[in-house]
Amino acid sequence: MARYTGPSCRLCRQEGTKLFLKGTRCATEKCAFSRRSYGPGQHGRGRRVKLSNYGVQLREKQKVKRLYGVFERQFRRYFSEASRAKGVTGTTLLQLLERRLDTVILRCGFALSMAQARQMVRYGHVQVNGHKVDVPNYQVKTGDAVKLTAADKFLKIIKENQEITKDRKIPAWLQVNAANLTAEVKAMPARDEVPFPIQEQLIVELFSK
Repeated sequence: MARYTGPSCRLCRQEGTKLFLKGTRCATEKCAFSRRSYGPGQHGRGRRVKLSNYGVQLREKQKVKRLYGVFERQFRRYFSEASRAKGVTGTTLLQLLERRLDTVILRCGFALSMAQARQMVRYGHVQVNGHKVDVPNYQVKTGDAVKLTAADKFLKIIKENQEITKDRKIPAWLQVNAANLTAEVKAMPARDEVPFPIQEQLIVELFSK
């Protein structure tokens, strides 16, 4: 499967906001966006482009894709599924993204970034209802039990992550047992529990053209 292997900080600078793609580094003075908040590239500092309505909608879609680490084809599948489901399309889209297994691992505080959460899943360190699941886009459901299982060396890393993220608010739809490295999905994620400033209506308008 294709994946982005370029510099993560370039994406933040392109979108004009912190996407927290490097975990705790993004909250320190080493954050590239904090030091260079203008666009990437040779002419990034002097480039002043006024976006059209389409440009604003496109940038919002690109921002969400990068926040959750999904590519265009997969993102379109999520939107297609959300548009067919009952309810508000934009809210359903965000729920599908929040219910990804790698997103759940990140929200529980077991990982520092989406990339690290995806790696945990890919390496087979995550079980759902007692069965190993190594697919990052696996959709959790209400009542699912998620557990991390790994060698002592890897568990040490998870414990260190938990110490770093101990002040991070865990959404109410997840119940986490930090000591046992387990979590239970208590409900579907609510719109106000998405921890990023996202204007999903712009994405709906973009795909509705």
